[in-house]
Amino acid sequence: MSIKAWFPTFIYYEALNKNGGEKFNRELLKECYQIRDFDEEGRAWSEKNYPGGYTSYGSMAQLHRFSSTFGDLERRINKHVKAFTAHLEMDLRKKKFFMTDCWVNIMPREVVHSLHLHPLSFISGTYYVNTPKGCSNIKFEDPRLSKFMAAPPRLPEHREENRQFVKYPAESGKLILFESWLRHEVAANQTDEERVSISFNYHWD
Repeated sequence: MSIKAWFPTFIYYEALNKNGGEKFNRELLKECYQIRDFDEEGRAWSEKNYPGGYTSYGSMAQLHRFSSTFGDLERRINKHVKAFTAHLEMDLRKKKFFMTDCWVNIMPREVVHSLHLHPLSFISGTYYVNTPKGCSNIKFEDPRLSKFMAAPPRLPEHREENRQFVKYPAESGKLILFESWLRHEVAANQTDEERVSISFNYHWD
């Protein structure tokens, strides 16, 4: 019997820094809160679109262009994006990739980030700045799920490659990258401490 797996979906999960990232992370966390305090427009946008939480997505979504700290974050992420796109065998030999968007997410208790994808980009991801123990993971959905039609459920014990959903832990200092078409969500934060992350998109030309 000959069976091969085709059309795999890859997710990249790695520490942003090999060593000494704690100081940088503290600087990022401090600036995330400074941005929230300053960003009156973003707080108003979040009240309507991100109930209970704060995101700068609707107001200050290019932080890497205005902050040296976030610019430093961009340079560090670039190395990981280069490694990920090489694994995906994307032909960027004579092309440039670049960060287009970068924004802060602050999730207090019970705040939810509903199922979504990132249009108009090719690589997206999140860097975890502050993740209290027990806070919600990021959950990815099998991109073929809507096309399963009359398929029966999986066996209770099945191989990893046959999962329909997969979760990655939100861990401070870790970076997760994925292709932008991959739908994902974050369930309600069940801790009393705020879950702080920075999300971003990449494009190429």
